Amino acid sequence: MTSTNLTDQRFAVVMPVYEDKEASTRLLNELFAEYGNRPYVVIVDDGSLHQPVQSTVLSDAGLSGVVIKLKRNVGHQRAIAIGLNYVADHHPDIGCTVVMDSDGEDTPQSIRQLVAPLSNSNVDVVVAQRKSRVETLRFKAFYLVYKALFQLLTGRKISFGNFMAIAPIGLKRLAAMQELWMHVAGCVLSSKLRIQTLALDRGPRYAGKSKMNFVGLALHGFRALMVFAEDVLVRVGMMCALVAGLTISASFLAIGLKLANFATPGWFSVALGILLLVLLQTGALTLMTLMLTGVVRAGAPNQIDYRAYIDGVEHVGQ
Repeated sequence: MTSTNLTDQRFAVVMPVYEDKEASTRLLNELFAEYGNRPYVVIVDDGSLHQPVQSTVLSDAGLSGVVIKLKRNVGHQRAIAIGLNYVADHHPDIGCTVVMDSDGEDTPQSIRQLVAPLSNSNVDVVVAQRKSRVETLRFKAFYLVYKALFQLLTGRKISFGNFMAIAPIGLKRLAAMQELWMHVAGCVLSSKLRIQTLALDRGPRYAGKSKMNFVGLALHGFRALMVFAEDVLVRVGMMCALVAGLTISASFLAIGLKLANFATPGWFSVALGILLLVLLQTGALTLMTLMLTGVVRAGAPNQIDYRAYIDGVEHVGQ
């Protein structure tokens, strides 16, 4: 089977949509123009109130698939998790599954390139690494800091987002992972699936503005860290233990200098007070990391609960 055959036959496309009717409608039309009626589109309407997605957007574009309407807004990552669980549950043997945003930044024309490496039996997931970004300087700076912090705390590199192509074996594993509900890219990294990275250009947004603000981006990055909560806890714990050890050693040194009469007036109490403060803050940081790890882990739903979020499913075609 050649790489082109994967888009020449039936394949699934999972896309979350939240109050973004204009951009998603254009994307669906471009999907049909590029691949005909071969894509089986799973639209997850993430609780839209002002611009709810209707099944007619699929039929008008000439595509088949489903519109999954959620009872409430669950967020971008959980919406993707629900879509992937739906495909794994109802179409486990479909050729491949593509995850993409509905705003046009993940271009339909790139899907053929993205899917091609899956023809190799040694590749389970192909992820898109951006060659160019149409983003603000502030976003780019934050993204660089995020990647550096992620590597420091987890020991892993993350350079991709949600745009990816998944083979059936990969879909089955990801759908069974609790981490999928926290952060899709982080889950892929932790899945031990065979991943291939493909450099692709990011397209401009079709319409409207992104609803992701700085706080949302920070929370998104934090959730990626929580996928590797144990690794983060160990690394933070080791760092805190090192700082605590240095603080205690410095305290003994200060006491020794004081007893040897090498300390100037007032120096000993100030130094000892600062060292004690550092020691207490180090302990507090370790405790906070441990607590946050438990809270986030406990808040991630089990994969079998995805149906509880669904208000209804509208089918179009076969």
